[in-house]
Amino acid sequence: MATMLQFLDFFGVAVFAVTGSIVASRLRLDTLAFVFFAVFTGVGGGTLRDLVLGAPVFWIEDQLYLLVCIGIGGAMWFFAAWVEKVDRPLRWADAIGVAAYSVMGAAKALSLGYPAAVAVFMGVATATFGGIIRDTIAGQPSALLKPEIYLTAAFAGAGVYVGLSALSVPLWSAALAGAACALLLRGGAILKGWSLPPYAPPQDRF
Repeated sequence: MATMLQFLDFFGVAVFAVTGSIVASRLRLDTLAFVFFAVFTGVGGGTLRDLVLGAPVFWIEDQLYLLVCIGIGGAMWFFAAWVEKVDRPLRWADAIGVAAYSVMGAAKALSLGYPAAVAVFMGVATATFGGIIRDTIAGQPSALLKPEIYLTAAFAGAGVYVGLSALSVPLWSAALAGAACALLLRGGAILKGWSLPPYAPPQDRF
């Protein structure tokens, strides 16, 4: 369990750090700004998770997380132009981060003895908060405000993991299933524009 949590934590941090650096590159910012965006995006969701759960904040206990973000921010200063050649790199990196962190947040909540509903919501918060910080600082519309599936993917990933864990499915299998479910839904939104029906006031429904 500890190995799985640490792997997902480092993976989520690294992928979200990449998304922060991509935003910095698109804003034509300097090297320190690349590092700033990488760090705040990378550790934002996990910081919220640990504060809410009353756990030691992960990057304060282990500075390797910060070093990973700093390294990615510095590397992306040189390689952002190549990363941008990938089709929709920001959205795909964000989708992978959501998939990993939706499971990670839920897994950590369960490991600390919190109930299933709390674990699911912590998975969603962990998966989305770093991106919210990134978009807010950059002055860009958050993915949460777009009609395509985003929150739903995080809910699905965390929910599948929590549900399978309750059925005593091996944790790695549950984690892979949850992450795959989240990535499938988010990938469908990116490629096909999948979305849920938006709210319509009663007078607009007839």
